[in-house]
Amino acid sequence: MKKYVLFFIVASLFLSCSKSRQPINYGEDQCDFCSMSIVQKTHSAQLVTSKGKQYKFDAIECMVNFLKDDSDKYSEANLFVANYNQPGEMIDAENASYLISKNITSPMGANLSAFASTENAKEVQEKIGGRIYNWSELQTVITKDIHQHH
Repeated sequence: MKKYVLFFIVASLFLSCSKSRQPINYGEDQCDFCSMSIVQKTHSAQLVTSKGKQYKFDAIECMVNFLKDDSDKYSEANLFVANYNQPGEMIDAENASYLISKNITSPMGANLSAFASTENAKEVQEKIGGRIYNWSELQTVITKDIHQHH
């Protein structure tokens, strides 16, 4: 019996250090940057540290600004953003394409949405306008001015 208990404890330690993300509980979880409730499956974001700590955001721009404060600290983190075309599906933030268009409002007012590919972003851009960015370009475009939209 003791072997099973010891195995469970060891297994739990390994699981707690996992970098896999835990699902966002929409309508219950709060944004770790602005403290608003996370409700929109089309604009949420998530950061998982190398030690498995979870940070959840109501908007992609909140995660971008969260990282600006301490980017070195989170250099090994896994970053995820909601795929606008598949609400609830999270995709790798660093490989996603981003569209800023006044015709799609995001929770914090940056009008920012993420797409799994540049082609997906262009399809939406052709219909509603806006500008497409990659992850590194987005870091310079999004500023902390979103605080005024609370």
